[in-house]
Amino acid sequence: MSKPTQVAHCDLFYFFETLIISATITCMTNKIDDKFLQPYDAATTESRIYSLWEKSGYFNPDNLPTVSKEAWCTIMPPPNANGRLHAGHGLDMTIKDILTRFKRMQGYKTLFLPGADHAGFETQIVYEKKLEKEGRSRMNMEPQELYDEIFAFTQENKKYMEADVKRLGTSCDWSREKFTLDDDVVATVHSTFQKMFDDGLAYRGHRIVNWCTKHQTSLSDVETEFVEQEDKFYYLKYGPFTIGTSRPETKFGDKYVVMHPNDTRYAEYTHGQTIELEWINGPITATILKDEAIDMEFGTGVMTITPWHDQTDFEIAERHDLEKEQIIDWYGKLLPIAGEFEGMKITEAREKIIAKLDEKGLLVKTDEKYVHNIKVCYKCNRTIEPQIKDQWFIKMDTLAKKALEAVTSNETSFVTEQFEKTYKHWMNNPIDWNISRQIVWGIKIPAKICTKCDYGVADTSNSITKCPKCDGDVVEDTDTFDTWFSSGQWPLVTLNYPDGDDFKTYYPTQLMETGKDLVFKWIPRMVMFGKYLDKKGRSPFKDIYLHGMINDEKNMKMSKSKGNVMSPVDLIDEFGADALRMSLIVGNTPGNDMALSKDKIRAYRKFSNKLWNIARFVQENTKETNFDADFKNFSERDTTLRKEQTALFTEVTKEIEVFKLYIAAEKLYHYTWDTFAAEILEESKTILESGTSEEKESRQQFLLHTFDAILKMLHPFMPFITEEIFQSLPHTNATQENSLMVQKWPIIIS
Repeated sequence: MSKPTQVAHCDLFYFFETLIISATITCMTNKIDDKFLQPYDAATTESRIYSLWEKSGYFNPDNLPTVSKEAWCTIMPPPNANGRLHAGHGLDMTIKDILTRFKRMQGYKTLFLPGADHAGFETQIVYEKKLEKEGRSRMNMEPQELYDEIFAFTQENKKYMEADVKRLGTSCDWSREKFTLDDDVVATVHSTFQKMFDDGLAYRGHRIVNWCTKHQTSLSDVETEFVEQEDKFYYLKYGPFTIGTSRPETKFGDKYVVMHPNDTRYAEYTHGQTIELEWINGPITATILKDEAIDMEFGTGVMTITPWHDQTDFEIAERHDLEKEQIIDWYGKLLPIAGEFEGMKITEAREKIIAKLDEKGLLVKTDEKYVHNIKVCYKCNRTIEPQIKDQWFIKMDTLAKKALEAVTSNETSFVTEQFEKTYKHWMNNPIDWNISRQIVWGIKIPAKICTKCDYGVADTSNSITKCPKCDGDVVEDTDTFDTWFSSGQWPLVTLNYPDGDDFKTYYPTQLMETGKDLVFKWIPRMVMFGKYLDKKGRSPFKDIYLHGMINDEKNMKMSKSKGNVMSPVDLIDEFGADALRMSLIVGNTPGNDMALSKDKIRAYRKFSNKLWNIARFVQENTKETNFDADFKNFSERDTTLRKEQTALFTEVTKEIEVFKLYIAAEKLYHYTWDTFAAEILEESKTILESGTSEEKESRQQFLLHTFDAILKMLHPFMPFITEEIFQSLPHTNATQENSLMVQKWPIIIS
């Protein structure tokens, strides 16, 4: 049975194991470090060790004592500065820290750069919920008042978030920490917007947007989700045609009926022909359109269009230069065009509209079970209402092409093939990106809007006083950027693009590791901005590692409503950070979701105890021996064991290099427990008691060399306990300045 999933070792066993070893050692010697006479205590160790690391200054690559290779950098996907870390963050930080510590020990000039995201829309929603609990509403607040309150809220939560990151053992350079609202970040974001406007990539357009009627803002496509829903589907008589719809509330303004030009069923009708017909609120004149967007196989092959409230209908209207009329207001209620239904919410009006159509003989039939996907706001799950609104957009065709080339040329590579396919699909089907948000919290769009012709012009210098198109008066745009517009520039702004020393040293970075849900949200935007802004046109990172979700022990998604949320900080309090880190890695293949249980974490706490007891045994049995790094006189048996060990550690090193951390961690676990502890230490007892002096010397050096290598190999995975042991073993001569995290990695692979 695989030990990482085996939890049959009971706590009682470990109690007696510790008790027996402690008693034996106490009787034999008083020279052993007193701390090894007690069980390992993560709670009292971890904060002290992290403080030691911070005081050493080695999180900052400029302070590393030995650098033998080039720079290596990974940048923290900035956690939202609006709350505590969740289990997914725990995995995220652990993976990057393992690779950071590994590269640091290999001799790279290693930078793990931390930060925090203001998270625009998402943070404002969190704060609005807080206001609701206090009996307040943002609608009754001045914009600056709301902004200031949210800023104070995020700064307070940011401190807690940073403390949580440290609890995980994350070895990032806090002296370089960035926040997406830092002045230099805002200045760069504004500069990028001005450049994109000047290059013709940013424009203000009267286009269909995703409108959330609850939060009163537009959203980009990546801020919406599709959910399956069962509705009724209605077939209606529209003059000589039968049309189908699940949204009769939008049909008041329908005065165009569209069919495919090759549909022989409607060959008698011509493009532009008008017909008179009876409709919801009386007789209307409808115009026939022929357009290839119509699917002849769907329904009757004929449809009416509502250009203001449907993307496809909007595009048809644009092609044919048609009028567009709003039917539903910004709060999801019907406008005066709906006649007697004015002011009703659309869900309330739907059946009443159908009843009226039925009375007029215009209802053909009703399909009671129409299952379809609808677009909803990703925060409140309210149905998105497509609306036409003047917003700022980014033209995506050219940018998407550059981002696609970065992957097809292998300049940037995905660790997992399925995500590369998803990425390529999105880049091959780009949609212009709406970057305007009608919220207070975030980076304000530096632009002026003409009060006469609605033309928008970028104005980072705040010097434009008249519209450059019509000479009309202008006012400041009150919208803020979509948070992805600023966070998409994260690798650039964190490294002080374009002229900072860090940008020259660490860009492009080597690794971007983040959640798999960001494959079409954040990842493409970072690649686009990198390729567009960098003077050399380089992608911001070489490798992309996307992890899956951390679910509960039944592999169900964690949520507060289910009561199954597992806080990484709570788990650390109970089991220690090393146990949590190992449980998050072993069995966790890139991109796949993983179930996390307390039993699994408990098993790795027992592994920490086992490592502690090994240290006790090694220290006791080598206390009179000096560690000899150049020792050559190993016995034949120890030479064989060293060859086996080197082969295994070489495999582990290769596994880490190709991001198979889950395999590397498990191999180290089994070697430490099953081979070194269960076999070699047991064998050592006989050799050290009755072997020749040469055999004893060989075995003592073997134990010191092997345990030294084990500590180094395990350090990226279990940094706290390995550092504590390393600092406590006399033969290592460890000091704050000689931390385990800057020791040389045992295996060199050419």
